[in-house]
Formats: sequence, C-alpha cells, structure tokens
Amino acid sequence: MSDTPQNLLIRGVNWLGDAIMTLPAITRLREALPKTRFTLLSHEKLAGLWAHSAHFDQVLTFAKGESPFVISKRLKPKDFDAVLILPNSFRTALEAWHAGIPQRIGYAGNWRSLLLTHAIGPRPEAIPMQKRMPIDIEYRLINHLKPQTYPESAHHIHQYLHLAQHLGASSKPLAPQLERTENAPVFSATEKPRPYIGLIAGAEYGPAKRWPTEHFIETASQLIEERQAHVLLLGGSGDQDTAAEIAAALPAAHHTNLTGQTTLPELVSTLAACDAVLTNDTGPMHVAAATGTPVIVPFGSTSPDLTGPGLPDNPNSPHQLLRTTADCSPCFLRKCPIDFRCLNEISPVDAVAAVERVLDQSA
Repeated sequence: MSDTPQNLLIRGVNWLGDAIMTLPAITRLREALPKTRFTLLSHEKLAGLWAHSAHFDQVLTFAKGESPFVISKRLKPKDFDAVLILPNSFRTALEAWHAGIPQRIGYAGNWRSLLLTHAIGPRPEAIPMQKRMPIDIEYRLINHLKPQTYPESAHHIHQYLHLAQHLGASSKPLAPQLERTENAPVFSATEKPRPYIGLIAGAEYGPAKRWPTEHFIETASQLIEERQAHVLLLGGSGDQDTAAEIAAALPAAHHTNLTGQTTLPELVSTLAACDAVLTNDTGPMHVAAATGTPVIVPFGSTSPDLTGPGLPDNPNSPHQLLRTTADCSPCFLRKCPIDFRCLNEISPVDAVAAVERVLDQSA
C-alpha cells in the first residue's frame, strides 16, 4: 500500500478462539508499523481478553444487537486513516465504509467488495471447514478411508497473516502469544500443591467436539492418584452441569470447580497458572496455549491442521494433540450422526500419558 497508516483500526473477530488466532498477524503488524497507533474494535463479550493486553493502544467495544450504522457513527470522530477488517462478513465492511475510513482492507466476497478500497482475493491455500454430508460419511466408512489431513499452510492463522501482509507485515507464522500488562487475581486455591491441571470438558460449538465426560473423570482420577494433582474445572456457565458431574466423582481436596465463576481476565490468569490443561477444542484451549501453558486436546470432529493451538506443524510444540483414526474425521458437525467413534476411541490412557509427558518435560 502507498500510504503507511498512522491511526489504524483493526476490526476484530467475534469468537474467542478466532481472536487468539489473529494474534500472529497483530504481532507482525506491530513489527512492520512501530509508529502506528493501533485501535481494536471488538465485541464486548471479548473485552476481558484485551483488558490487560499489550497488543493495542486502545480497545473500542460494541454490544450485541448494535447496528453497523450506530457503530460507524462512533468511529467517525476517531479519524482512522485505515482499517484492517479481519472478519469476512458484509456488516463489518459496511461499518468501515459508513464510517468513511479512507483505506479499507479485507477479504473480497459476501457482496462487500464495493465497500472495500482493497478487496483481497481468497488465499489459494485456504481450506474451508465444510460440514460433511451423511452420504460422504457413509462413503468414507465403507471404503475405510483415512482421516483427512491438511498442509500446514491451511491453518487459519495464515488467513489473518495474509491480510496483514497488505499493510507491510511479514507473513512468516509464529505461535500466538497473549501479552499481558498485568494479571487478574488467580483462583484462591494457590496454596494447593502442584501440579495444577486445568480441565475444560465443555465446548460451545456442540456435543460433537466434547470428549466423553467419563473419560475426563477417569483421566483426572488417575492424575490425582499418580501425581497428586490438583484439578481446576473451568469453562462457561453452559458447562456447569458437566463440571458438577466431574467434581462429584473426584476427591474434594484435589479439585476446585471454577466453571462459570470466572471473568474472562480471571480465566486467562488461571489458565496461565496451570501446569497443563486437558481440554476439548475450544476457545479457552487457544487462550491457554497463548499464555504458554501446554494443552492436551482430543481431536475428532475438527482438525488440528486448521485450528489447532500454537504454531502449526511445530516439531518443538509443547502441546499434545490426540488425533482420532476414525475414517469420517473431520466432519465439522455439531452433533455426531453415527456412533461418536472419533472421540470414543481416544482413551483416558492416551490422555494420562500425554499429560505426564508434558509434566515430565517441564520438570
């Protein structure tokens, strides 16, 4: 681009995991534009993620249900000279256009190209997460096909790096790092003996991403018995019933149930304090990895090649990604249409061994 922006707006994404996957692009932009002022426009539900962030000079938020015209009216007086639009939706381009921001950079498509000054074509290596049709699942099972894998270049962090490239940023990938200026108070059980093992048994997207609850219970029980671990049950308000079931099966002295009880800044700090986190493929999975905590993740209906934690295809990764051998994986469905074989086959024995590898490496 011809003009280096001095006052840059970054229109953030609306989901926690996706927000973490944008961090490599933000980091590369900071390197390329050291004198530029960075402002993030974020949904208010993610405001806590950036509350103590060193990534931005300012964070603006909007509420659910606010129209793009109301949002753009608030943006106009800020005199932004450029905006990098990370989501692909029509409304995010409309916000920037109606705000009169001179340079508007984002992906083309979704009827929004005329609203952008720099409409970026689709990245050739990008692979959409298309839900499998029942006939496709049946075909793969009948023919005993192997689980589908994807090249490193397909990972979603490259989507955002590719956009940032148009503002002069390097496209070289790096692991997302959540830089904090200060920490919110961590859970009150800090006097408990280590190791601290975080457990996140929920997944907002749907049941197809949730490793069986009994597997979490068995894994946690073994880690308590063999490692004298203290288990921290974490997640959102929708995960409380599952967490209560797990808590009821564990010794009271060896667990703390914080599910649905933490603010987002508190969740970030708690995940950062863990020695390891056993989690489904969730937003908090990405947060934990970005704070430097190793994660252990059973993958079935989704693919770590596309949305896994940390730096894609990193041989030195501290994370343990437990892959299924089910022929129909990944299906990207919210609910399993058959017998949930992908996550059922990943056993507590596999998870315990993975957690112990992490603990032994950090000892």
